[in-house]
Amino acid sequence: MSAELLDRTLAEESAKKSGLLWVRIADETDRPLWQVWHDGAVLVVGEGAEQPLHGLADGQQTVLTARSKDKGGRLVSWPVRVEQLEPGSEAWTAAAEELKGKRLNSPDHETVTGRWARESRLLRLVPTGGPVSGPDALPTGSHAAAPVPTPATTRQPAPAALPRLLFGRRRKRK
Repeated sequence: MSAELLDRTLAEESAKKSGLLWVRIADETDRPLWQVWHDGAVLVVGEGAEQPLHGLADGQQTVLTARSKDKGGRLVSWPVRVEQLEPGSEAWTAAAEELKGKRLNSPDHETVTGRWARESRLLRLVPTGGPVSGPDALPTGSHAAAPVPTPATTRQPAPAALPRLLFGRRRKRK
């Protein structure tokens, strides 16, 4: 087998086994996307009442990352090109039907494709090369996202009297 075919197979199998992929957006952060693999590419639907797709534009190059189904850790990352599908086109209809079949808990399952045509975007993320990281060459950094700034604070230590209030005073044994 050629290296290109093996790379394509790895991307396809990892995407098929994971309902969630991580996409790198413009500000270099990764965002989870619910997706379906179909016809050699990852299909996603977003905007409107669906998942946000901010930072993904037609023709853009980005990176997708799949996680291991059993361990949940990073498995493989590969470059993709974003293609926006036009509502009503043959490719859009095929993608919408595939996504509709895999969409869980849709409030309007029978008319969901009409809603998508009106208010959502369907994107096709087409692999453009081999893995940039994979089982043999995983990154060593943590890749943890920085926490969002918030006025919330962590818990303070429990007051010294709290155990007595909760458990009562111990009675002295005679």
